[in-house]
Amino acid sequence: MQLFLSFLPFVYTVLAGLNTQGISVVRLDFAPFGQVPPHTHPRASEIIYVDQGTLYVGFVTSDEDGNRLFAKILRPGDVYVFPFGLIHFQFNPNPTPAVAFTALSSQNGGLVVLASALFGSNPAINPVVLAKAFQLDTKTVKLLQQKFA
Repeated sequence: MQLFLSFLPFVYTVLAGLNTQGISVVRLDFAPFGQVPPHTHPRASEIIYVDQGTLYVGFVTSDEDGNRLFAKILRPGDVYVFPFGLIHFQFNPNPTPAVAFTALSSQNGGLVVLASALFGSNPAINPVVLAKAFQLDTKTVKLLQQKFA
């Protein structure tokens, strides 16, 4: 999966002083049109600060709340919070680079990228299961599984 993004993590495995402090920090360098695809942190909330460029960010609430999207365009100096465990994304909608800093409320917040978890699992999830879940035909699901394998 091409993200067009590089990142520099400041996490307890890289910076020992963060061990037991309950925080992780990451610098995100977005290429033009780069993204962090829809993902979740099962053990953390996240805050993002935009240093350069523009980002389109958002998160989706749970089924109980109607899967409502909260999204916003962020510019330098803007801050946004992604609640604990919710699906969220960051996208650079411009042909120029963007830089942001994120912090997680855990030294090990975890990361689950939805597309690669579902379509790139090992072993693969039965295509019939995913076809029903996403209302797709199995041929399309198999194609997606090949792309994420």
